[in-house]
Amino acid sequence: MRLALYQPDIPQNTGTILRMAACLGVSVDIIGPAGFDFGDRALKRAGLDYLDTVELHKHTSFASFETWRRKEGFRTVLATTKASQAYTKLSYRSNDIIMLGRESAGVPKIVRDVADELVMIPMRERLRSLNVAVAAAMIVGEALRQTDGLANKFA
Repeated sequence: MRLALYQPDIPQNTGTILRMAACLGVSVDIIGPAGFDFGDRALKRAGLDYLDTVELHKHTSFASFETWRRKEGFRTVLATTKASQAYTKLSYRSNDIIMLGRESAGVPKIVRDVADELVMIPMRERLRSLNVAVAAAMIVGEALRQTDGLANKFA
């Protein structure tokens, strides 16, 4: 199980997600360019001293990420408000990469078009979206529950 962040904008959210990933043993892929420097104080403050314990891979572009992903045989599960399937209805696999888009703009159509699965978090009408770190925690938690990912890592 992996988590990918597409061109993240906000260092505090990325730091929070990296901290969660470290605690849960989930690898993270950052698809650049990011909207901040990885030396950013806000990123380090949100990630605390956990940043050195997360398996982190940086990809310079979506094209380089996509080439790597296909070669490695991962399935992309994209969290998007444009999906019709709730994240709890998908059957997750251990070779999934759960991808979340930019806080400011989500992902472009080309990224959506190559994703293997699209999922969304159902919410009240007229409300657009959750914080990306909250969404990541909800979806990764469900995926790990279904694949017994936590028990396999920490038993």
